[in-house]
Amino acid sequence: MKILFVLTSHDTLGDTGKKTGFWIEEFAAPYYALLDKGATITVATPKGGQAPIDPSSDTEDAQTKDTKRFKGDKAAQDIIANTKVLADINASDFDAVFYPGGHGPLWDLANDATSIKLIETFNAKEKPVAFVCHAPAALKGVKGKDGSPLVKGKKVTGFTNTEEAAVQLTNVVPFLVEDMLKENGGIYSKKEDWAAYAIQDGNLITGQNPASSELVAEKLLASLK
Repeated sequence: MKILFVLTSHDTLGDTGKKTGFWIEEFAAPYYALLDKGATITVATPKGGQAPIDPSSDTEDAQTKDTKRFKGDKAAQDIIANTKVLADINASDFDAVFYPGGHGPLWDLANDATSIKLIETFNAKEKPVAFVCHAPAALKGVKGKDGSPLVKGKKVTGFTNTEEAAVQLTNVVPFLVEDMLKENGGIYSKKEDWAAYAIQDGNLITGQNPASSELVAEKLLASLK
């Protein structure tokens, strides 16, 4: 199993003066779930090099068994410090792609032509494409084989409007993931805020929030068996 992880390169939280990036748990939980099952994982970002970690995901109350493992894992930290450039990636080298969230993808991956084409290529070959929390933002401009939005008529989930309100960033983010998925014709569903929830429709797998990252990885793994 060769799996590509795509992380954000964006580290600025709108005009707040605060930092953002990817959410550690949403990388670490799927990374270890897949790695421990023998997957070979490559990590890429739009700019390559160090992927920015969202400081909010690095607080004491955000820690999980997987984030703690990541903290002590020099090899994984080196991978995050030296990500490949997304434009240099060939989709045919991989069996699936996974997008961890954090707020960063709302700014870069949502509009990144390379990322959009990459997802379209994976989808055209019916390879699994998986996203968690804010990462479905990367689907914003992605088209399906018929030229309509990829999520149109598909069962999807992603970070909810109420969860965004709870973290007080509704007026900071460029768009709301839930609204975008619905506007693109996705059949959006969710559980209560912060509950673990992931849904699969064909080769498209989406998870609601950080707690859902391992569920997404499990569905991705099952799709590759």
